[in-house]
Amino acid sequence: MTIAGIKVPDSALAKEATELVRDTANELIFHHSRRVYLFGALQGTNRSLGFDPELLYVGAMFHDLGLTESHAGSTQRFEIDGADDARKFLLDHGIAEDGARVVWEAIALHTTPEIPSRMAPEIALVTAGVELDVLGIGYDDVSDEQRAEVVAAHPRPDFKNQILQAFNGGIAHRPDTTFGNVKADVLERYTEGYVRPNFVDVITGSRWAE
Repeated sequence: MTIAGIKVPDSALAKEATELVRDTANELIFHHSRRVYLFGALQGTNRSLGFDPELLYVGAMFHDLGLTESHAGSTQRFEIDGADDARKFLLDHGIAEDGARVVWEAIALHTTPEIPSRMAPEIALVTAGVELDVLGIGYDDVSDEQRAEVVAAHPRPDFKNQILQAFNGGIAHRPDTTFGNVKADVLERYTEGYVRPNFVDVITGSRWAE
């Protein structure tokens, strides 16, 4: 399958990754994850980055698995949940440790601005795909025709509201994990009673006398 000029990986590994995400995540996360791959690959082409399509695909497909019901009891950051799942999946399928590490880092860092762009292409491009699909960063880097083709294949009805609710639902039970990252904004907006921790208060309130 080719969408907007980007070939979707069809190896046995990629097919199993697709099936796993289909079985684990809802339609919102599935279509978002596929768009992240496509937009990430398009940005890779725009930036003349050489990347491994299979590793980028797994990074994109697993990047939000930490928001799913399978991690409803987790107390670590949702990004780490998805990263751990991806690493195990890749190692179980015979991918070398270096490749599994790149995908782990791509997922673990996908909500951390700026740093991924200085790292391996697959890491940079998972974040680029997320930024384009969720935040609109790089919107004009792809053509109207490319965007339309991606969305036709993987629709995004009411996506802004739906993804914000998915974020809130996936992290409201572990609010401490949002300290120092953008997901604190989500809880502040949608979770009643949430009070954002303040970095200055943490320092001044520590056990140190001065």
